[in-house]
Amino acid sequence: MQRVAFVIYEGFQALDLAGPFEVFQYTGRYECLVVGPRAGLVRTGSGLPVHASHGVGDLAPAGIDTLVVAGGTGVDRAREDAALVGWVADAAAGARRVASVCSGAFLLAAAGLLDGRRVTTHWRREEQFRREHPGLDVDCDPIFIRDGRVWTSAGVTAGMDLALALVEDDHGRDVAHAVAREMVMFLRRPGSQSQFSVPLWSPQPATDPVRTAVAAIHADPGARHSIAGLAECSGLSSRHLQRRFTAELGVPPAAYVERVRVEAARRALAEGDEPVEALARRLGFGTGETLRRAFHRRVGVAPSDYRDRFKGTKEC
Repeated sequence: MQRVAFVIYEGFQALDLAGPFEVFQYTGRYECLVVGPRAGLVRTGSGLPVHASHGVGDLAPAGIDTLVVAGGTGVDRAREDAALVGWVADAAAGARRVASVCSGAFLLAAAGLLDGRRVTTHWRREEQFRREHPGLDVDCDPIFIRDGRVWTSAGVTAGMDLALALVEDDHGRDVAHAVAREMVMFLRRPGSQSQFSVPLWSPQPATDPVRTAVAAIHADPGARHSIAGLAECSGLSSRHLQRRFTAELGVPPAAYVERVRVEAARRALAEGDEPVEALARRLGFGTGETLRRAFHRRVGVAPSDYRDRFKGTKEC
């Protein structure tokens, strides 16, 4: 069986361990170990005690196939632990691949494992990561990134998506889909999918006129939603709405409309069999080609690939 070692420390995020751990265990094809600074109880950032089966002082770093480092608020202190960082570096040297969940990337960086690579982490840590590691290509839009044998992911649930991708890399799509169904994971998301869903990728509107325009867009993504029409429903002039909308949400109305339509298309592709051309007309894209271009630009894959990737994951 392939050996997977999960590295934890005081103040780690419980789900960064539990989610990926369960994904690997469900396959029945991996031996999973939990490694801490010492064997025994290690507390998460929320205070939950978790048992580390091994400590870095009693487990040889050789023989590990996949090394996974959890993230959490305690990572800043953990990367100052010379014994822990040294063990991670030694284990990674012999491992076939190395992965981090969320801010676990900081520990990989401290061990010198990310030099010159394209990586991701939780979006809240992006500025700190860029500042402390200017030599890295940091991209906090995707939920996970593979650069050679190094895989990094965004926070919490993205770690499960990462683990499913690792399982698929080892044992194929059918095994990964079977795990997703067993764990009732509605979608097995591709790594290129953005960390930011519709509620997250822009601030909330601050004033009633802009709130009214935003509500109209979400109520019917496929409607025309011209500047003039949105201005009329919000009670502002077209120029005033354009300026206020962009200032409050960080994107102009046209870009916001496209994002909402792409999100609606993602849900429709995952949940039904409506042809792309019909979907494009219903959601206001006009043509299938326009939908394909917008979808690829914002999601990173073609609509047909997105639908194929999620086929069958709704079964229980």
